[in-house]
Amino acid sequence: MIDRRWRDSVERGLEPVGRALVRVGISADALTVFGLFAAIVTALLIANGNLLLAVFGLIATGIPDILDGSVARQSGTASERGAFFDSVFDRIADAVILGGVAWHLSSQGSQLPILVFAVLALTMLVSYERAKAEALGLSARGGIMERLERFVLLGIGLALDILVPVLWIMLVLTAITAVHRFVMVWRQATPDRGRRLSRPSRSIRARRARRVSRVSS
Repeated sequence: MIDRRWRDSVERGLEPVGRALVRVGISADALTVFGLFAAIVTALLIANGNLLLAVFGLIATGIPDILDGSVARQSGTASERGAFFDSVFDRIADAVILGGVAWHLSSQGSQLPILVFAVLALTMLVSYERAKAEALGLSARGGIMERLERFVLLGIGLALDILVPVLWIMLVLTAITAVHRFVMVWRQATPDRGRRLSRPSRSIRARRARRVSRVSS
């Protein structure tokens, strides 16, 4: 929801930063790799109970995800390969961070890691729904719990040391988002449209071209 409403505006505002990074030779792929490295460090901080420091690690993980698209456009290197690379690394980063949360909570109860992995499973489902919909030429963006919202909620949970209540909120909201995207795609995939999928329309080809931008949720 926040991603859909504010991401484009934020990225436009950060275009000067993207141009500066291009001038010093930093590539979009390098930012993506740095984001994963920051996620690994964040996960280790969480696992060891350094929750306040982990908040800064979470910020360091999210910033490259906002900047890499700008850098790719400014450097003229935006491509489907780059979008795929970015999306895969984002999913790995999400899994690593939640793995750190599961490790941290395992000392508080053997059942709490199950809650974390339930959140992770729904997170991956939400991402898969969008990826599959776009592969079919449909749209599955939006919902009340995209990647930015997950980071914000998790950051609050880390800062206030209320991870368990926050995880329950994430679980419910991510489940609602998964259902929302399923219904969205189901409504678009009418029988008439389904027959036209074998011959992509101009609008579908346009959507596929736009997927070279480095956006993930």
